[in-house]
Amino acid sequence: MAIITLSRIVAYWAAQQPDRPAIDHEGVQISWAELDRRTNRLARAYEKLGVKQDDFVTIALPNGIEFFAACLATWKAGATPQPISARLPKHERDQIVELGKPSLVVGVPAGEYGDTPSVPENYEPDATLPDTELPERMAASIKAMTSGGSTGRPKLIVSKIPAAWDPELPYLEIPVQGAMLIPGPLYHNGPFMWAMIALFKGCTVAITTRFDAEKTLETIERLKIDVVYTVPTMMRRIWALPEEVRSKYDLSSLKALWHLAAPCPAWLKECFIEWLGGDVIWELYAGTEGQGTTIIQGTEWLEHRGSVGKPVEACEMIVVDETGKELPPGEVGEIFMRPLDGAGTTYRYIGAEAKSIEGGWESLGDMGYLDEDGYLYLTDRLSDMILSGGANIYPAEVEAAIDAYPGVHSSAVIGLPDEDMGARLHAVICRPEGAVDEADMAAHLSTMLVRYKIPKSFEYVSEAVRDDAGKVRRKTLREERIAAMAQNA
Repeated sequence: MAIITLSRIVAYWAAQQPDRPAIDHEGVQISWAELDRRTNRLARAYEKLGVKQDDFVTIALPNGIEFFAACLATWKAGATPQPISARLPKHERDQIVELGKPSLVVGVPAGEYGDTPSVPENYEPDATLPDTELPERMAASIKAMTSGGSTGRPKLIVSKIPAAWDPELPYLEIPVQGAMLIPGPLYHNGPFMWAMIALFKGCTVAITTRFDAEKTLETIERLKIDVVYTVPTMMRRIWALPEEVRSKYDLSSLKALWHLAAPCPAWLKECFIEWLGGDVIWELYAGTEGQGTTIIQGTEWLEHRGSVGKPVEACEMIVVDETGKELPPGEVGEIFMRPLDGAGTTYRYIGAEAKSIEGGWESLGDMGYLDEDGYLYLTDRLSDMILSGGANIYPAEVEAAIDAYPGVHSSAVIGLPDEDMGARLHAVICRPEGAVDEADMAAHLSTMLVRYKIPKSFEYVSEAVRDDAGKVRRKTLREERIAAMAQNA
């Protein structure tokens, strides 16, 4: 199969399966033929608003058919989609728009950005614009994703993959003309790429507005989903469903359940392997930058418990100490990676510089180790490390122990100022059933953690502390609680 530009990919599948659903948003569907016509007209509207070859188009839309239409219209205009959260505070959005200098902002009120055109959510182009095929175009970059990273300042990660795809290329276990479910926010890189690659391969792509554990299972049964994208927070919520609810849905169509974006507690992964089978469970570790990737299937994981897999053939990885010296197997350090094609071949930054060492090695800020067989094990993010009483504590380990307590949906461990210890461990725990006896929680944690890693204080909330992409804003949680402490002082 030849590579097809993304300005032609919808037309390619519309010719083969015009009436088949291309996208299903909680039961609302659009066919391939309708999607092609709609995005042709929308692309012409974008061009009239000033979108040109290789421009950025900032897309601030919630999960929905309109999000896909905006991205596809952008590619048809020869430009690059630059998705952001529709709920992003204006101050943060303004920073990203200033950084990326898009020729159009989608999903905000008209006139919001002065000379830069903008169109609101539910924008409808002029009905007199043709919906016929446009001239073929190909943007130099398939996507420009946003990240705050450890600094909290936004940066754009501009892919060096051009806007074209081979539908027959084996990728992420996604079958040609299958069915894919994405219950996560599409402005994040993982959900965005899984959804779009499934679309490029002619799949029906199912999406939800927000993650709902039972609705996820219902959608797998309703659409006979082949592949589902998850993060550990979603898996935890699914597992928290009563067993009679989990078992009443037919999940036999499921060939692959992917999880990524955050560490998955070993006990939770084992539960899913026992439930769905080791051959169905897949894990991927990578950054939006694409310098390196590891993949591991559930059956393989059982032989290398806790690993995120071996580096794929297109990259290599090392673990180094604070001086940049490569560490032997089993020793924890900072993970550095590089593509075999060389540093800078997969992405470029706008608004940031890569953290690198001699040899073209780059770091995403993650800590871990390699074993004797070359399998990678993650411990935590370097920027999340808490120094308490001279000890380095990585929140992911503590959170995994907390999340194993009955009724806990998710948790975030932060360090609050402490005159004696430097930082005091504080746990923010999402448990809708309410607080538990502190002694009970401490007893539970003492079976899994050494004493200095057990939080000194616990806070119970009903709202999620991680978003649907499995991400947590520790900096915000910490600042809010420090401000509250100052107010109460």
